[in-house]
Amino acid sequence: MILGTRKNKRTLIINNERLETRVALVNDGKLEEYMIERSDVPCAVGSVYLGRVVNVEPTLQAAFVDIGEDRNAFLPFKEMLPVTHDLADNIKKKPASGEKRPSTPLAKKLAEIEGRIKKMKGSRITYKDIPKLFPKDSEVLVQIAKGPIGTKGPKVTMDISLAGRYLVLLPFADNIGLSRKITDGKERSRLRKIMEELDIPEGVGCICRTNAEERKKVFLKRDLDTLLELWKRVETANLKPGRPALLYKAPNLLERTARDSLTEDIDRIIIDDKEGYAFVKEFLAKVAGRRMASRVSLHAKAIPIFEAYKVENQINAIFERKVLLDGGGYICVDETEALVAIDVNSGIRKGKDQSDTALETNLAACEEIARQLRLRDVGGLVVIDFIDMRSQKDRDTVLKLMRRLVREDRARSMVLPISKLGLMQMTRQREHESVLDRVFDPCPHCSGTGRIKSPVSVSVLIQRRLREVLTRHRREKDLSIRINVHPSVLARLKNEDGDHITELEGRYGHHLTFRADPALHHEEFKIIDPDTGQELR
Repeated sequence: MILGTRKNKRTLIINNERLETRVALVNDGKLEEYMIERSDVPCAVGSVYLGRVVNVEPTLQAAFVDIGEDRNAFLPFKEMLPVTHDLADNIKKKPASGEKRPSTPLAKKLAEIEGRIKKMKGSRITYKDIPKLFPKDSEVLVQIAKGPIGTKGPKVTMDISLAGRYLVLLPFADNIGLSRKITDGKERSRLRKIMEELDIPEGVGCICRTNAEERKKVFLKRDLDTLLELWKRVETANLKPGRPALLYKAPNLLERTARDSLTEDIDRIIIDDKEGYAFVKEFLAKVAGRRMASRVSLHAKAIPIFEAYKVENQINAIFERKVLLDGGGYICVDETEALVAIDVNSGIRKGKDQSDTALETNLAACEEIARQLRLRDVGGLVVIDFIDMRSQKDRDTVLKLMRRLVREDRARSMVLPISKLGLMQMTRQREHESVLDRVFDPCPHCSGTGRIKSPVSVSVLIQRRLREVLTRHRREKDLSIRINVHPSVLARLKNEDGDHITELEGRYGHHLTFRADPALHHEEFKIIDPDTGQELR
């Protein structure tokens, strides 16, 4: 898109720190996309490992692979079979230059794995053949397709690919083609001719990305050379005998942003770190030209960059359950282990027809839901409870808008029609934990449920436990009993439940004292013999 033809100004704001990198895409001051990455992220998506099969589970149709990380990787059988890439063209490339691959130990292992893959391509291989082709202890080359989520290890694939800014290198394929997202006929013809002329080695495939639109051949050639050099470093990596190895570490968030996000529709790039600024500017000058590099500027003011550009408050709102809609109404977003539930509410609107209110609110909700899914980076199954619409035409209007909105998302999504119960089901591609899970740990008080027992519930438990202890020690006449509780529970015991405590003392003939301990959990209490300091059972 040519600059100056859009009304909105899109700005990439990058906060680059030692422990954390944050990237915000802002459109006319409104946060559109938000990405966050910590420096200690294990198993980054895109990283390549030489692993060892530790177990093959035909019932799960998957293998478990030791890649040298804390948890074994999950390798589905379907990710071990030959892949047909989604290309609109299969371009014939010119004869390869004939450069020989290095004869390192790793290169020999890779050649052996490649031979097995090519053997699979030349015959009809089914899931039944996988355990024979890749038995326990066999070595496999895998790439992280989905990072660890919760207690699950990373999901990996044997369909290896290395992404550049304009091209994707396929080391074990022979497909040469263009992305289906490039739709202009003239541009497809121009790029097809460039791809035919590139010197792509024998047995290596390549895909032309949408970023290559309107780019000269020299930029694509540089990208190819960089990717081939990168793969050469993979083949010549040092190995320790019998151990899994990380052969290629995927680019970090700053590098991926420079590679993928800085396109023609970005007006400004602002970064608050001198080293990061120098890297992005140099990278863009090399792969995209000086014109793109000139859009990068350094934020050197004392005020934090996200506060200076009024982004911090918008980021904080990502973690709120309730999100207000333009024109009234709101949505509630709840992330659970099984799915993401979104409830749409109209609020109070006077003087409007109910059906019109439902449609207007649902359409506004679609816009905000699509935005929130991107900002929160949630994935998996999403269930949306829209306001009930009696008209099938209105339901179709909402469905059409939602499908159009998710097409603009980087993550692949599938949206189903609204059911008779008024629910819309959709799936969104998930590669790693959501922003919420990356930033927050479960609450140590409620274990992530969002609820703790009320003071009256804890008072009931204390009195029940006291009756048990007093009954057991009723013959010990001089016994004193002290109960340590949280201050909020103590207030309940002294006031509303004071008569019950007095009754217990009279019935069992023991004096009870209570002490507030703010260090205790709200639900925790201790029944102690003050003379010995021991808890009474």
